[in-house]
Amino acid sequence: MINQYLDINPEVAAAVAAGKPVVALESTIISHGMPYPQNVETALAVEQIIRDNGAVPATIAIIGGRLKAGLTREEIEYFGKKGRAIHKASRRDLAVLCARGEDGATTVTTTMIIAHMAGIQIFATGGIGGVHRGAETTMDISADLEELAQTPVMVVCAGAKAILDLGLTLEYLETKGVPVIGYGTDELPAFYSRSSGFGVDYRIDTPEELAAAFRAQNALGMKGGMLVTNPIPEAYAMPADTINAAIDRAIAESKEQGIHGKETTPFLLARVAELTGGNSLASNIQLVFNNAKVAAQTAAAFCKK
Repeated sequence: MINQYLDINPEVAAAVAAGKPVVALESTIISHGMPYPQNVETALAVEQIIRDNGAVPATIAIIGGRLKAGLTREEIEYFGKKGRAIHKASRRDLAVLCARGEDGATTVTTTMIIAHMAGIQIFATGGIGGVHRGAETTMDISADLEELAQTPVMVVCAGAKAILDLGLTLEYLETKGVPVIGYGTDELPAFYSRSSGFGVDYRIDTPEELAAAFRAQNALGMKGGMLVTNPIPEAYAMPADTINAAIDRAIAESKEQGIHGKETTPFLLARVAELTGGNSLASNIQLVFNNAKVAAQTAAAFCKK
C-alpha cells in the first residue's frame, strides 16, 4: 500500500486523531510559484494565518520519496531554496518518485491525495487547474478536475487560474458531479479578478454553512470533493481587461516557444507576473492568504459538529 510511504508530522497526526481542525497546503507554490526567499516567507505566513484562525497547518510535499503531511520550517526552507529543481508531481508521478526516493512538489491533485491519506479533509490553495484554452484540439485538461471528482477533500481557492477556459472548466466539473460553491458570491471568481461572468452552483456566506454542506456530502457517501471559490479581496483585485491582455500575450508567447504540458502553467503565471510589473504576483499572495483564512475557519466549524 502507498501508505507505507506516508509520514505525518506529529502535530498534524495529534490534531487529526483528536478531531481538531487541520488545513492542508500545497508545495508547488513554494517551489514553482515565486523566487526565494519570498516563497519561504509566504509559505510560513500562510501557515501562521491558519494558526491564527484556529487550525493546524499541514504543508504537503514529497521529500526523499516520502509523502509528507506537514513540513517543518527546515523542510519548507529546503523546498524554497531548491525551487524549480524539484519535480512538479501529479498523480502519475507519485509511484516513481517514491520508488526512486526523489523530491516532489505537490499540485492540487497530489495535495488532495496525500491529505486524504492523512485524514485531512480541508485544503487551501491559490487556484485550481482546469481546462486550458484550446483544449478542444490539445486535450490539455488538468488532473485537478479528475481528482476533485474522486477524492473527498474540500478545496478552498480563488477559482480556476485565469489562464484557463473558465466556461469549459465549469462544464467539466458539472459532468463530474463536483459542486462549485461561491463563498459570498454568485459568480465564479477569476483568480486575479473577482468576476468572471460565469455563475456558480450555490452561494454560501459563512464557514459554518460551508462545513454543514461538506458534512452532508460526506454523510451521503459522495466520493468526490467540494470546490469553494473565494474571491480575491477587493483591494488586491486586478482589472479584468489588464489581466486578460497579459494572459493573451503570455499564451501567444508560450505557443511560439513550443511550451506545453505541465510546463505551461508555471510559464504563463511567471510571464503574466512580468507583464503586469509584478502586480499579479502580489495579488496571488493575497488571495492565498484569504483562502487560508476561510479554510481554517471552515475547518474549525467542521470539527465542532
